[in-house]
Amino acid sequence: MTPLDRKLLRDLWRIKGQAAAIGAVIAVGVLLLVMMSGLVTSLDETRRAYYERYRLADVFAPVKRAPQHLLAELSALPSVAAVEGRITGHALIDLPGLDIPLRARVVSLPEFHAPRLNGFYLSAGRAPQSDRNDEILLLKGFAEAHSLQPGDTLDITMNGARHTLRIVGLAQAPEFLYTTAPGELMSDDARYGVIWISMQTLAAAYDLEGAFNEALLSIGRGAQSPAVIHAVDRLLEPYGGFGAYALADHGSNRFISEEIASLRATAAAVPPIFLAVAAFLLYIVIFRMVEAERGQIGLLKAFGYSNLETAAHYFKLILAIAAGGATVGCVLGVLAGRALIDLYLLYFKFPFLIFQLDPGSFIAAFSVSIGAASAGGVTVLRRVFRLTPAAAMQPIAPPHYRPLGNVARSLQSVLDQPSRMVVRRLTRQPGRMAGAAGGIAAGMALSVAMIGIMNGFNQAIDLTFNVIDQSDVSITFNEPLSDTTLANLRSIPGVIAVQPARHVSAVLRHGVQRHLGVISGMTTNARLYRTVDSRMAPVPLQAQGIVLAEALADILKVQVGDLLTLEVREGRRPTLRIPVTGIAQNLLGSPAYMELSALNHALGEPNRISGAYLRVDSAHQNSVYRVLKDMPAVASVSLKQDARTALQTQMDRGAGAMRYIMMAVAGIITFGIVYNAARIAYAERARDLASLRVIGFSRSEAAFVLLGELALVTLAALPLGAVLGYYLSFAVAAGFSTDLYQIPATVQPVGYGAAALAVIAAATLSGWLVKRDLDRTDLVLALKARE
Repeated sequence: MTPLDRKLLRDLWRIKGQAAAIGAVIAVGVLLLVMMSGLVTSLDETRRAYYERYRLADVFAPVKRAPQHLLAELSALPSVAAVEGRITGHALIDLPGLDIPLRARVVSLPEFHAPRLNGFYLSAGRAPQSDRNDEILLLKGFAEAHSLQPGDTLDITMNGARHTLRIVGLAQAPEFLYTTAPGELMSDDARYGVIWISMQTLAAAYDLEGAFNEALLSIGRGAQSPAVIHAVDRLLEPYGGFGAYALADHGSNRFISEEIASLRATAAAVPPIFLAVAAFLLYIVIFRMVEAERGQIGLLKAFGYSNLETAAHYFKLILAIAAGGATVGCVLGVLAGRALIDLYLLYFKFPFLIFQLDPGSFIAAFSVSIGAASAGGVTVLRRVFRLTPAAAMQPIAPPHYRPLGNVARSLQSVLDQPSRMVVRRLTRQPGRMAGAAGGIAAGMALSVAMIGIMNGFNQAIDLTFNVIDQSDVSITFNEPLSDTTLANLRSIPGVIAVQPARHVSAVLRHGVQRHLGVISGMTTNARLYRTVDSRMAPVPLQAQGIVLAEALADILKVQVGDLLTLEVREGRRPTLRIPVTGIAQNLLGSPAYMELSALNHALGEPNRISGAYLRVDSAHQNSVYRVLKDMPAVASVSLKQDARTALQTQMDRGAGAMRYIMMAVAGIITFGIVYNAARIAYAERARDLASLRVIGFSRSEAAFVLLGELALVTLAALPLGAVLGYYLSFAVAAGFSTDLYQIPATVQPVGYGAAALAVIAAATLSGWLVKRDLDRTDLVLALKARE
């Protein structure tokens, strides 16, 4: 081992506290990078393998009723590799002990062969036999939520008729990775299920003998799905086609794609913030070390060490800290990724999960961390090259102390001696104090931003279920009905208020932008379900116009006054040109709203509704649910409280759960920055503080000189950290938001207070640790010049 390497080890041991704190900052940045890259790779690879293994379709084509012979024409289309026709529908499940019916989707199984497309994974039991029309497969998540097993029976209402069916197996499928009831965005296994049943049974239940109402298509590699979709729509249009759509627009696939995109964006944006902070801290440490070791640098050069060898010694110090932090971060990132991957087995219904580490993430982690650390030290190393032996071994020129200002002089007249020493250092070295305050402010900004995200998730729930949706129950009909149905709903004992609604599937276009969504028809003076702007004021629905949620307006790149093209996918399928008359604040989904009568007029179907919102007397709610369950026209009943609970659960998983990890990381970063500021101040003044002890200062007075400076710098950093945190919260909120849900950047005064308390607590703990070292200082060794 060379003398310089032995000196390197001594230096690392001497600054072990600072090195550990800086390494921790680097480690958490690398942890997030490796963990998120691993999650992205694992989810993406598992999704690809699952889709491929169970032959998920590339194009879905719902239709009202199409004859079986049309499948041959669809299979003859260019680029189409395989075609499967099936029957799907909505059903209600009546479970003992529940007053409200549970919603389900029923899917047909081919009579004499396994599905060519959209297969299923059998997790328990067996598949239904072709000659037994009362046997079904049940979605595993729903079965587990209600403790159902193969051999149990279910009472199911399909198309108004009641059936008793027997469960013979539990299944999972790639098209139901994320299951949501119609009209909802949040998955809830306890409230929505999927049932596979023989095609013969479904054909009889929905009057579709010899026909199908959904076609599944697989297309060849390299084929363009828009061309196939256009050809499919042309063939199905005479039979009531609702418009084919690609896998990218499939609800389940959209959710997992958005989750992967969110993780990828966070992995690209957040770790560099932590690594930049680490580079800043390393710069300060190395800068102070080079300043303190000018004489040693001069001696090294005088004894024949070149500029490159001397600079390499300090560069090795930087690399040792950065590489150590990166190594720890990689190990912790793998462990955290393996722990979180189990969470995604609950979040998405994979029957298996392939955990894969991206080798590129390790290379990127080391490259970025070492690069960031090197960037912080290169500027300092230039000073090493410029120092000549003669100049380096001369004492440093005394700093130029400006005369104190009037304010500082007036303060010194009323302060004791230790306090005056603190004030003089702050006023005569403002650059160093500003750098320390900036570092602490950066740590507080991270805490403020993460507290803002926590508040944003809560605000999303509050806005959705307390401001926008003020109903208790929402119902959906099997098909659009006359608005005279409202009178029947109002006559139910316990129903206080009823608001009609109509939901229509449509493609919204603006220039080259396109979105497959739903237009919701609402009354002008809606009270139970409202449209509000960013100030929570009602957004009026005009007879000739459409109101878009803010997220949808961003997707389509439209503003108030722009014209939208609406391609309606139901009824007569008209194409409409409608101006945008308002932008609504909605944090879940990307809805569009029109005035109900205007929507019905555009569709050529006046006085029609497809659902309603109800406010119910809590004393009669169970009886209301029982009446709704017995109404043949009702396809589904949804309780707002159940939806709220599902949303809260959802936001505590997946990307939502990531906010807790980020909060913990922000706390580590904050402590690391404050502790480094304290350690650097102590390292700079260790000799001065020892001198104070020798001339008669007590331990408390010497500690006050050091910690008083830290306290004032910390207090000065608090307002700056609050401002930086306010703007950083917008960037972090944008990383968490997707097209399916938006998280607002909301920092309330209590959030700033909590972040400030976290910084003060970190400063207090850091001060205690530094004071402990100060009390243990050997005065003789501290006053000696180091060799």
